[in-house]
Amino acid sequence: MNCLKAFYSTRPAPCPYLPDRNEAKTAVDLNGENAQIWANALSRAGFRRSHGVCYIPSCPDCRACVSVRVRVGDFVPNKKLRKTLRQNAAVKCRFLPNIAFDDHYALFRRYLDARHQSSEMREMFFEEYRAMIEDSPVAAELMELSDETGVVGVMLTDETDDGLSAVYSFFNPDLRRRSLGTLMILRLIEAAKKRNKPYVYLGYMIRGLSNMAYKEKFAPLEYCDRGKWTDSFPD
Repeated sequence: MNCLKAFYSTRPAPCPYLPDRNEAKTAVDLNGENAQIWANALSRAGFRRSHGVCYIPSCPDCRACVSVRVRVGDFVPNKKLRKTLRQNAAVKCRFLPNIAFDDHYALFRRYLDARHQSSEMREMFFEEYRAMIEDSPVAAELMELSDETGVVGVMLTDETDDGLSAVYSFFNPDLRRRSLGTLMILRLIEAAKKRNKPYVYLGYMIRGLSNMAYKEKFAPLEYCDRGKWTDSFPD
């Protein structure tokens, strides 16, 4: 593997999670025949993928964002998670190629309009959505949930040598009581177990931030602290 890879820093921009703070990232382009090898290594170091880029927060005055992953072999769903599985026993799950389907895009728009009205992603046209789904130099696929009404949830996932990574997900906003976001992670953990993958990567979390707190339901978690994974949240 070519060890010379050009990492670069992004310009500071308003943080989407914490008010009155700016975010910055260290990023690297994934390209060439070794893209998957790089993606494997960078995932283990706490990086995330978007399109053909891997990135990690490198904010000069803040270390609130911590990459987390589920230890698949040790995961046992608690009472609430078992209830979610029972409620959705009739929901079918299948994996598809990472192709931008029209019905998925329609669900994506409904989800953003209902759940993330201030998100810049609401401005995405179909071609931009297609790029998010299909522009991947590494192994990616879609997990689709459906019931008798049609598609109710979609998750873009990456496969690395040691796990599955939840890149982005969306679901039917009218079915909030069904906990479909939680269900997708449970199904991803099941898929990782079937594929003998030890980890499911859930991205970043900020302790105390309500819209990221759901990730703590999937204990035992590991936390990436300066490139090393530990059992406790970094100080």
